[in-house]
Amino acid sequence: MVMESPFRADMAKGKVALITGGASGIGLEISTQLGKHGASIAIMGRRKQVIDSAVSDLRSLGISAVGFQGDVRKQEDAKRVVDSTFENFGRIDILVNAAAGNFLVLSEDLSPNGFRTVMDIDSVGTFTMCHEALKYLKKGGLGKSSSGGGLILNISATLHYTAAWYQIHVSAAKAAIDAITRNLALEWGTDHDIKVNVIAPGPIANTPGMDKLAPKEMETKTNDYLPVTMAGESWDVAMAALYLVSDAGRHINGANMVVDGGQWLSRPPHLPKEAVKKLSRAVEKRSRAAPLLPRSKI
Repeated sequence: MVMESPFRADMAKGKVALITGGASGIGLEISTQLGKHGASIAIMGRRKQVIDSAVSDLRSLGISAVGFQGDVRKQEDAKRVVDSTFENFGRIDILVNAAAGNFLVLSEDLSPNGFRTVMDIDSVGTFTMCHEALKYLKKGGLGKSSSGGGLILNISATLHYTAAWYQIHVSAAKAAIDAITRNLALEWGTDHDIKVNVIAPGPIANTPGMDKLAPKEMETKTNDYLPVTMAGESWDVAMAALYLVSDAGRHINGANMVVDGGQWLSRPPHLPKEAVKKLSRAVEKRSRAAPLLPRSKI
């Protein structure tokens, strides 16, 4: 079902947005909706083929879009992509940190390296992108006449509000993102007039993240445990992003906007340990079967 945006078609006209993880899932929908509402789009991701396909799709919609291959865990990649975005469009108004890692695993089966990898992508990557984009976001951003300086949107989750089964690594990483957001909102909001907010989606259908949490191979076994039937859409998250980008969100800073239909308030039954092991093996088997794409330089 195609849903219409409640926002003016030109509400982001003249703005430039850089979206990490912007070539798939929630990130792609945010890229698409910002572009449809007038923004120029730069997307960053690790897989060149996926980036090229996303840029092609965005351009087919009449959106001014470019893509850059890079890893948010690497400061040199972050700097290169941020600088390239500025060189391409002459400004950066919006940074959306949507790159993320996730998988279900028992805590005793999770290696320190696996824990560190998710922390590096989600929390360290978020800070690194913010750090590198600051010099451009504070140069004028959205324009002093309307919404002040630039804007940062960090994509988090609700897992850490209580506790989450088999996602200790992701819960820790998202808690760190929330803390990063509040601290930057305080410091950069005061010093540079930059707004920094969090969007916390619940389960979102048809995204790479949901494929890892409830892959089709395990669908009949996980439906009783995971609230897949209550999943939202990427569009819902993108509309929250548009609200925060719009003039309606001009006085919102350091906030956490939960987009999950209230699901975090309930605690569905957790998966039995054996089901988690089977699910992990199914995802791992599918990953091994997927062809490796060659990496190429920009």
